[in-house]
Amino acid sequence: QVQLVESGGRLVQAGGSLRLSCAASGRTSGIGAMAWFRQAPGKGREIVTTIRRSAASTYYADSVKGRFTISRDNAENTLYLQMNMVKPEDTAVYYCAASVSAIIGTRESEYNYWGQGTQVTVSS
Repeated sequence: QVQLVESGGRLVQAGGSLRLSCAASGRTSGIGAMAWFRQAPGKGREIVTTIRRSAASTYYADSVKGRFTISRDNAENTLYLQMNMVKPEDTAVYYCAASVSAIIGTRESEYNYWGQGTQVTVSS
């Protein structure tokens, strides 16, 4: 089993920056691709960005391209999401997810482990 714990969510003004972290523990050697999803109030959970274990390949949703950057430190078993130029529409609960597959996926069903989420609120 793998446990994921997100941190770093807070209230931030539009145009500002923040960094989310996701600490993995347990059988971390089995983790392949990892991702950040988000769920805004009244909406379904959506993909934000994903990254392969080797970090050689990433995917970004169009809504965050050029503003968000995903990275991972496999030695520290930590996933990061650097969020720059945030907008009010980025307000959501952000979830970290891990897959046992090496292939990056954009669907919730492709991820085996999930964190509890961290709240990001962007004020205008």
